Amino acid sequence: MNEPRPFSPELTEKMNFFRGKAEKIKLGQISFDSKLILAPMAGICNLPYRVLMEDLGAGGTVSELISCHGINYGNARTLDMLKIHKRERNVGIQLFGEDPESMAKAAIVAESYGPKFLDINMGCPVAKVVTKGGGSALMKEVSALAPLFEGMRKNMKVPLSIKIRTGWDANSRNAAEILKIARESGIEWVAIHGRTRTQQYTGFADWDFIESLNDVKQLPLIGNGDLHHPFGVSERLKSSKCDALMIARGALRNPFIFLESLDPEYEQKKKSVFLGKDYWEVVQRLYDYCSEHFPEERTILVQLRKLVVWFAAGFPHAAAFRSQIFTCQDLADSMKLSEDYFLSLGTSQKSINYDEVFMSSGHG
Repeated sequence: MNEPRPFSPELTEKMNFFRGKAEKIKLGQISFDSKLILAPMAGICNLPYRVLMEDLGAGGTVSELISCHGINYGNARTLDMLKIHKRERNVGIQLFGEDPESMAKAAIVAESYGPKFLDINMGCPVAKVVTKGGGSALMKEVSALAPLFEGMRKNMKVPLSIKIRTGWDANSRNAAEILKIARESGIEWVAIHGRTRTQQYTGFADWDFIESLNDVKQLPLIGNGDLHHPFGVSERLKSSKCDALMIARGALRNPFIFLESLDPEYEQKKKSVFLGKDYWEVVQRLYDYCSEHFPEERTILVQLRKLVVWFAAGFPHAAAFRSQIFTCQDLADSMKLSEDYFLSLGTSQKSINYDEVFMSSGHG
């Protein structure tokens, strides 16, 4: 495996400034480099993106959801999703499925790839997952949870965690009950997204509800939902009783969010120290990781393109750049477009309406 190109001394100095503010934590048996962890996002949290986010300050990461059935069938694409990079320090693999026996069997395979922990997806609201009984549908049948958890734990050596929502709908917010079952069944910690399944990604995450669980949790709790900007994350770090926070969509528009959020004075500054040229360095490193992991140039292009346009969000002329990137079918030309765009930004700052809903069909 080749080492990625190093960040410039300038960028490294800025990153180290924020890293010095990070607080290492322990959730059960697992140590993390920061209280800010990358949440699992389908189609996003593959190997290149995860290792990039660890480089940029994420205290740990979780893979995109991976089908237990795909693992058990030996599907090549699914097995490829289990791969972990040598640079990943604190990574977990997230499994989804509805059948305890299949989940337990897949857990053994997933564990052989070397994650620090495994995680059960109990929060995905997408119909194709839920209609088969997986994702947030698992929250509806709480009597089946203990056998599922215990069956998976039986032959596992690494810790097992779960990611849930507040409940299926407003009339069945049963997260507290699930936390109790999780504690009694050997689950290491619980991450909770502050919406019900029926909310999908509409409305706002209910942080009052999340905080209320800290009074009854009896095991580590990670809060997740609407952590889209550094000053909001910084404020939540100061006020929350949660043991850690998970950031999802916020890391798409700001890859430096794990670092900037560690600055307690960010809200007063309201200005990022990371410039367009820093974003270009991030794009180059992402290219290095994608080139190492994906064998086909077309796949590299697709993976890069979907992330680069998010990184550009909020910068001047982002819409024109997005149009250019999506119409460009050549990888080298796309990298050149990205270089020209980000280096042309000079000292321009992002201007994002953080109250505007974005990526409403997915994640975090």
